[in-house]
Amino acid sequence: MDTNNGSSITDFILLGFSDWPQLEHIISGIVFLFYIVTLVGNTTIILVSNLDSQLHTPMYFFLSNLSFLDLCYATSIIPQMLVNLWGPTKSITYGGCVLQFFFALDLGATECLLLAVMAYDRYAAVCQPLYYTIIMHPQLCQKMVLMAWLGGLGSAFILCSLTLKLPRCGHREVDNFFCEMPALLKMACVYSKVMEAIVFALGVILLLVPLSLILISYAVITQAVMRIKSVARWRKVLNTCGSHLTVVTLFYGTIIYMYMKPQNSTSQDEGKFLTFFYTIVTPTLNPLIYTLRNKDVKSAVKRILWVEKWSSNS
Repeated sequence: MDTNNGSSITDFILLGFSDWPQLEHIISGIVFLFYIVTLVGNTTIILVSNLDSQLHTPMYFFLSNLSFLDLCYATSIIPQMLVNLWGPTKSITYGGCVLQFFFALDLGATECLLLAVMAYDRYAAVCQPLYYTIIMHPQLCQKMVLMAWLGGLGSAFILCSLTLKLPRCGHREVDNFFCEMPALLKMACVYSKVMEAIVFALGVILLLVPLSLILISYAVITQAVMRIKSVARWRKVLNTCGSHLTVVTLFYGTIIYMYMKPQNSTSQDEGKFLTFFYTIVTPTLNPLIYTLRNKDVKSAVKRILWVEKWSSNS
């Protein structure tokens, strides 16, 4: 890193919620509880999806990947956030900031693509039920997940490299609770139209295109659901698709509002609230949404617990 442009390797200051010091302890308690729920909920989904043979289907393969993503995403942000909220200093090392920035971009972009893959899976299950196992064969599922991970990795590498090359002129204060791209861009002492164009272009590829595919999939699914005469199957389709659509709405709604707007048009307080929602709240809600609305997952948990209880008593 060239130190002459003011971008020397040094610790950064994460301002976070320092404008509201009286709320920091309350926020830290809320974040800690959300993190525990995130860990327990997503770990449960991963374990149940792997331990119960009835859940060895494409849908739960994708869902376990989503849960793993949410675990990694929350863990890349929340521990450092809690340290800063509880401790007297709000600093993060340059290397720590780079890693946090990279993994947040990587995992966020991967989730965008994975949600589109999950929408296609629901389309195949509802609209092509007789050919579902042929269409969504294990090799295809693995390739689709791999492409989602590689797509997120590639976009994160591009954005991370370009953002860190911008001169900061000695600025060390990151006006957010973690090293996120909008906050790092505002630290730069130059305005880069090229950077904004690249962010917008990748936003279209990673946000608008997958979201369009999701909406098209659900438009076709809606037409198919209207033709279903079985009430039981109709309710099952609504439960599984409704859970996914709720997650899509929560995640894409805040991400698109945050990243597809010009950087200077969003106030910092508004940006912190949106960032808090999709980094802390959404990974917590995802397992709750899928388990509370999904009878298959709840039944699998009961089967596993019953087997464990029976094994301990025998």
